[in-house]
Amino acid sequence: MRNLFVSTAVGLFLIGCTTAPQGITPAEALENAVNLKEAVSSSQEPITQSITLYEAMARALKYNLDHRVAMMELDLSRQDYDVSRYDVLPKIIANGGYYGRNNEAGSSSLSLLSGRESLEPSTSTERDVFTADLTASWNVLDYGLSKIRAEQLGNEVQIYEERRRKAVIQIMEDVHRAYWRAVSSERLGTRLASLEGEVRQAFDQSRALYVSRRTAPMPALSYQRELNDIQAQAQKMLRELKMSKMELASLMGLSPDQDFNLSMPTHTRRPSRLVLTYEEMIDTALQLRPEVRESVYAQRIGEKEIKKAVLEALPSIEGFAGLDVSSNDFLFNNNWADYGARASWNLLNVFKVSANKRKANARLELEKQRGLASAMAVMTQVGVSRARYEGLMTAYLTAEQGAQVQGDILGQVEALATASSASRQTLVRERMNGLISEARRDAIHAEMKEAAAHIYTSMGYDPYGADIRGDEDIATIAASLESLWDSRSQNPGQ
Repeated sequence: MRNLFVSTAVGLFLIGCTTAPQGITPAEALENAVNLKEAVSSSQEPITQSITLYEAMARALKYNLDHRVAMMELDLSRQDYDVSRYDVLPKIIANGGYYGRNNEAGSSSLSLLSGRESLEPSTSTERDVFTADLTASWNVLDYGLSKIRAEQLGNEVQIYEERRRKAVIQIMEDVHRAYWRAVSSERLGTRLASLEGEVRQAFDQSRALYVSRRTAPMPALSYQRELNDIQAQAQKMLRELKMSKMELASLMGLSPDQDFNLSMPTHTRRPSRLVLTYEEMIDTALQLRPEVRESVYAQRIGEKEIKKAVLEALPSIEGFAGLDVSSNDFLFNNNWADYGARASWNLLNVFKVSANKRKANARLELEKQRGLASAMAVMTQVGVSRARYEGLMTAYLTAEQGAQVQGDILGQVEALATASSASRQTLVRERMNGLISEARRDAIHAEMKEAAAHIYTSMGYDPYGADIRGDEDIATIAASLESLWDSRSQNPGQ
């Protein structure tokens, strides 16, 4: 019975100590969803007017959630570095204790010569004893290893800074692409909506004439097919561009369903030739690109790892000094100071040093190869971005020329229609052609703006000036960005 009782008690105790995983309840899931939705766009400056490109960039710089994550990772790495600096300091340890027993801690002695008890039982310790000590120690090997680790963490801080820069640069490029595509979408959507009624009416009239056999069948059907094809092209372009506004909202840290208006640029500046040569752009990119700079910091960490492998094989020498106090009245001195030094050496580390050095050297070589791969990728991106910009610049000039020609044709047709020398169907068709040509020009313009931003991304330029910290208000950040990017648009690539 006793064994059964003990077994039962132990079993109940173990059952009470175990915990089962708990899933998220529907109430918790609902509360979390509500909190996430409120937190997405909380504590933001309200939108009071139509959003310009520079305000969109400012909001992305200040409120983009991916950028916030990068900032928090950088801040955490800085905290690790700050903590690591304390590891190089000496250790100062304070101890306190109490010892007690219910009887005396007495003892007697036995003579090793006669085998008789040579001393009656006695004690040198009180029943209740309080002790305290304060000891400072400093290990030379730990100091060296801690110093190297702190230097490595300092380089890790720089790596996270470069990753933050990379995130910001990419976000600003995405804002350029989404903003200009959203502008093109709104322009196309507005003009398409204004023409929908005329197109439908012209199509229905032509269809009615064809059905009633009051016109030649083939010209009517060809007109209907042409009109339908033009309208399908416009709708396809609109579908491709329509998601850009939602993407822009996400980049600015807004809820995807939040409504806002875009500031429509009154004119589009014609593209300018690149100022820097290809070689100058390559040199700039290899100096500024976050990936290349991150590789340099990673190689520094690898070099420090080789030093650590050598230091870990050395003997450890530690010096210490301390102050002690005891409440034991049997002691002749109740307080005293002690000091000394000790050395230790794990001899097996001598055999491991070669393997550790090979491992550290292999890691360093890996980082060097990654650096070369990053440099090659950077050079390729610079070349591709330059070629893409120049190709789009030519395409934009062609599209602009085509839109101008179509505008002249539309002007002539409108004049003829006014003089009753051109049919309404012809007028509607040319208006749709004009819409398509302008939409195509705007789409290429948006792509060219993205390509221009990608040039600065490929070269590693920061998308904001040195006067911006990120905690200013949106208007201040937007004004600084406008000044910077206006100068860049006049001298692209510089």
